[in-house]
Amino acid sequence: MSRDELENAAESIRQAADAAADDETQDRLQNQAATVDDYADADRGPDHGQLARHEHILNDIADDEGGAVATNLEDALESISAFRETVEGV
Repeated sequence: MSRDELENAAESIRQAADAAADDETQDRLQNQAATVDDYADADRGPDHGQLARHEHILNDIADDEGGAVATNLEDALESISAFRETVEGV
């Protein structure tokens, strides 16, 4: 199973964090990026439920922030979606 999509997602989330205007949003996004990086390096990847939670959080932040943050998060969400297609289950 390819983890490249998760690595790409984490990088896009970090870019969104860099573009965020306030410290709280930057921290939230850095935490999301770190977690997605952990998934990419783990022996066992995330399940659909874990990925859905991240998608929900990232969509909420993108809706609140707009601009470059939203653009980078859209890229991250595309990568997460591509990875989800490789996950067995639902």
